[in-house]
Amino acid sequence: MSLKPKKSNTDKITSQSTMQTINIHTDTVELEGFLTVPKSATGLVVFVHGSGSSRFSERNQYVAERLNRAGLATLLFDLLTSEESAIDTRTREYRFNIDLLSQRTIATVDWIADQQPLEKLSIGLFGASTGAAAALVTAKARANEIECIVLRGGRPDLAVAALPEVIAPTLLIVGSRDIDVLHLNQLAKQAMKCECKLITIEGATHLFEELGTLKAVTVTAREWFLRYLEE
Repeated sequence: MSLKPKKSNTDKITSQSTMQTINIHTDTVELEGFLTVPKSATGLVVFVHGSGSSRFSERNQYVAERLNRAGLATLLFDLLTSEESAIDTRTREYRFNIDLLSQRTIATVDWIADQQPLEKLSIGLFGASTGAAAALVTAKARANEIECIVLRGGRPDLAVAALPEVIAPTLLIVGSRDIDVLHLNQLAKQAMKCECKLITIEGATHLFEELGTLKAVTVTAREWFLRYLEE
């Protein structure tokens, strides 16, 4: 099912460095998010979280805060409603529904294009785990809007059909000890025709919980976003 954004007069988005709670209205659901827009922002990074996560992810909030310091706006949003999330916690029936997650990510990108002052910002996607697949499908579907992609511990194998058609420069970041996911990303890199770089973070496992590993992810991702969102 295709989701299209609905215009809303209730959300007032301002250019400020503090986090704002916003509602993203689509045809069928309302998604909640955290938006931060530094003054003179040079681009917007949309976080597409992984399975079982949400806008409250401490890892993503850590990365987002440091991107904000670098002058990049960030949007962390929930791919599921609170009711769906409660169901998913028990059954896990939504977290691998890549079609649903992709449609909602696409709807969010469309929503951004209808909001001031976001409409003028170049967009990058930061996908993690299963959210990486949704980010890739979105980049294929909205090729003219997505300038670049960073995937952290991603599952690009869940969007294998989209890989050859993604044109946005893509950075794959995987922990050196996340063996299975590293292999999947190596295969994805071979399948992609766009500029694609694979970076391994030494000593890191899937969640980058080891000392200094998430910081390394952040530095690498920030450089990629600044390179492509400031052009």
